[in-house]
Amino acid sequence: MREHQLHRGESLTATDPSPVAPIRPRSILVTGATGYVGGRLVPRLLEDGHRVRCLVRTPAKLSNAAWRDRVEIVPGSVGDDLREALADIDVAIYLVHGIGDGPDWAKREVRDAANFRDAAVAAGVERIVYLGGMGRDDAELSVHLASRHEVGRTLADGPVPVTELRAAVVIGSGSASFEMLRYLVEVLPVMVTPKWVATRSQPIAISDVLDYLVKVIEVPQPLPGVFEVGGPDVVSYAELMALYADVAGLRRRRLIPVPVLTPRLSSHWVGLVTPVPASLARPLVDSLVNEVVVDDPSTLTMLGPPRRSLRDAITLALGVIDRGEVPTSFTDADFQPFRAYTTDPAWAGGTELADVRVVETTATPEACFRAASAIGGDHGWYRGEWLWRLRGFLDLLFGGPGLRRGRRHPTELRVGDHVDFWRVESLEVPTLLRLHAEMILPGEAWLEWRFEPTDTGTRVTQRARFKPRGLWGRLYWYGVAPFHGLVFPGMVQGIVRDASKS
Repeated sequence: MREHQLHRGESLTATDPSPVAPIRPRSILVTGATGYVGGRLVPRLLEDGHRVRCLVRTPAKLSNAAWRDRVEIVPGSVGDDLREALADIDVAIYLVHGIGDGPDWAKREVRDAANFRDAAVAAGVERIVYLGGMGRDDAELSVHLASRHEVGRTLADGPVPVTELRAAVVIGSGSASFEMLRYLVEVLPVMVTPKWVATRSQPIAISDVLDYLVKVIEVPQPLPGVFEVGGPDVVSYAELMALYADVAGLRRRRLIPVPVLTPRLSSHWVGLVTPVPASLARPLVDSLVNEVVVDDPSTLTMLGPPRRSLRDAITLALGVIDRGEVPTSFTDADFQPFRAYTTDPAWAGGTELADVRVVETTATPEACFRAASAIGGDHGWYRGEWLWRLRGFLDLLFGGPGLRRGRRHPTELRVGDHVDFWRVESLEVPTLLRLHAEMILPGEAWLEWRFEPTDTGTRVTQRARFKPRGLWGRLYWYGVAPFHGLVFPGMVQGIVRDASKS
């Protein structure tokens, strides 16, 4: 570990004899502003009066940010020419991470860090602040943690002072580690677990991570060196899962440790059960083998203790999720494993499975919309009528509406209308029709059609979406998936066929 340039007994206020002195506004570049941490850090910096510039690969992803008009945006990435991004910058915040983004992601991370370091030197940047991952340098680290450390060393291998904060598991709504934990515990009452569930870690609340970042950004003089930041509780992953279950009001989960469950197999299981794709789960699971506990107490001396206990952090995160107020998610970042897929909802709290069919037709969008609007009731569903009737009968047996409700009108729809065991949720003539399922299901389901005009007619996109609830939800989706192949292709083709006749 690199030595701190401050002595261990020296506090942060030793360099600032007036703790209540006003904060000097700085010009700050934030990389990774579209990501999980960056999207939460920017508003904190703006509140303190700093001038913020964001380097982002996809500027459009910030279009809905409440603070969009208060920052300067420079398109690009840390591997590009950074002269414009770093011009007149006092503090550069390095929050990008290429974990799992292609086979050479670790090598690319180091190259990008070197490019960023050299550009910061040329631009006369005062300091670099970097958020990395915890782990002992003398241990056999996972590829993920080893890369995090190597990026820190690369950034610091120059004249610009670098403050590296190393965090363990970040507990907060929308973080990849928290979403993995949340789904494993909520979906699986019994888990066959590998040996790594006994590995100790020191999780930290996202609010404490942000507090530490702001402190090292705003301290009058740079604090070069490595600072390990962890919460007040040291737990094994098994204890973390048990605590989550307790806070969430779930029955205690039963863990069955086995020695043969490899990280590769674990990552595929995580990818199936949680919103975290296997490409991202693999390096995260690999890292769970390494103990990540604060080894150097100087962070407490210089930066102060964390504010949130582990129980408080979990409680706060679940409250934000329950209210639907998740401000940022691990799926927000630009790197491929973090991108939202058709199987992910817009917010970070759940998995969504989908069956998507796209066809082209010479019919107009208006004709396609009219054909789709006639579906259900006496008209039927174009394909697999006996399967629809069977599903309706089973729904009646379990207390659902079945197909007996039919339709209000044979061809016209309005928002709120029932269509058999569906209800019209959204209607935008002639571009969108979305139905929400009211049948008995282990989750929530939607059926929607979008109609986009083309040079020769219309592109029709039919999407069946399912947000599973627990393990039964996933088993249900994969159990009925073979029938999707019998029903859904004929459904969209039937819509196109009827549209072409009108």
